[in-house]
Amino acid sequence: MEDGRGEWVVLQVSGEMDLVTSPAVRQHVHDAVAEGRHSLVLDLSDVRFCDSSGVGVLIAARRLMRSCSGRLRLILPPQDAAHGSHVHRVLAALGVRRLFDVYPNLMVATDPDDDEQGAADSLSA
Repeated sequence: MEDGRGEWVVLQVSGEMDLVTSPAVRQHVHDAVAEGRHSLVLDLSDVRFCDSSGVGVLIAARRLMRSCSGRLRLILPPQDAAHGSHVHRVLAALGVRRLFDVYPNLMVATDPDDDEQGAADSLSA
């Protein structure tokens, strides 16, 4: 589930983010921060289902990273992608999509030269 990419900790989540699996994602985020890692990418490109508890974990992760002056980036396929666009739709429907820096892939999300421009570019993808 966890990978390193330079200064970024990458948590790869797959399958479902629901009442059963969300606590594990939350724990991995907390563990990364406890280890002093404040640049976190959540790769959600293989998440096929996300309920309110999954959204709650994402919002809590955002709040935690902001409280420690950290950075959180989400990897989500574009809204029109055949697979993996479920989380995009859920976040948009709830009106919380705008709270997150979203990137189309890991390479762009962990680009050391990126100054948040990648997130803006991925919105039009």
